[in-house]
Amino acid sequence: MNQKYQFIAAHAKEYPVTVVCRVLGLARSGYYAWKRRAPSAHARRDHQLLDQIQTSFTASRRTYGSPRVHADLRAQNVRCGRKRVARLMREAKLVARTRRCRTPRTTDSRHGLGVAPNVLDRQFAVERPNQAWVSDITYLPTREGWLYLAVVLDLYARRVVGWSMQPTLERKLVLSALADAIGRRQPPRGMLQHSDRGSQYASGEYQALLARHGIVASMSRTGNCWDNAAMESFFATLKAELPQIEFANHAEARSAVFDYIERFYNRQRRHSTLDYQTPLAYELEFASSHAE
Repeated sequence: MNQKYQFIAAHAKEYPVTVVCRVLGLARSGYYAWKRRAPSAHARRDHQLLDQIQTSFTASRRTYGSPRVHADLRAQNVRCGRKRVARLMREAKLVARTRRCRTPRTTDSRHGLGVAPNVLDRQFAVERPNQAWVSDITYLPTREGWLYLAVVLDLYARRVVGWSMQPTLERKLVLSALADAIGRRQPPRGMLQHSDRGSQYASGEYQALLARHGIVASMSRTGNCWDNAAMESFFATLKAELPQIEFANHAEARSAVFDYIERFYNRQRRHSTLDYQTPLAYELEFASSHAE
């Protein structure tokens, strides 16, 4: 019976209630009595839960799908099932942002510089921070022209440990990102640093900076993006979750990237690879469990 009443309510603006009730063999008085009746406990809980879902979804900058919203609610000791969260988000039309962008060329491996072997060999699961970093370059479109972004990512917690932005693909872009990471993390000698075999990473200056700090170079095989899949995944996430597709100018793009990386991604965004913890929380958990 409830399903029939729900059908009438859903189509009340399209068809007269009297007509629909007659077609369905229901008394109009019964329908209006049903409307006056207090919502069930399940419906009240759905309404309360939807408010909590919307709060989580908004806090994620509208980037979370139901698995991350569910993890976020569980972290707040909200008891709910993943399927229930998915249903309520679907009914409320809460859909995470996705995007596809045109791609300029950022890797030039047609050079005569030396290249390192693929030491990482797709071993993206590591045991501790500062065991292996991955690096790459992407781009952001602005009305002033492309702005290029170089990032260094620690594989343990998928945390961005260094980054740099420049309007050109000169070596300074990747050198600044690596110097930023080294300054922040002070990595141990023997740590692995993986990149593609582009001319920026193969350059003498970049390799000298690695060698000066005892960092072991590793490079992807020619034309094989899967050898740096963790970095590719980060860039796909970044571009899907930044607030706009094209920025007015370089300054606006820099501000958006700073906000995304330093305020949101490292500190707030839950990562599926980390059992839906944030990169910062995952590293802090490691530090706590290994404290002497």
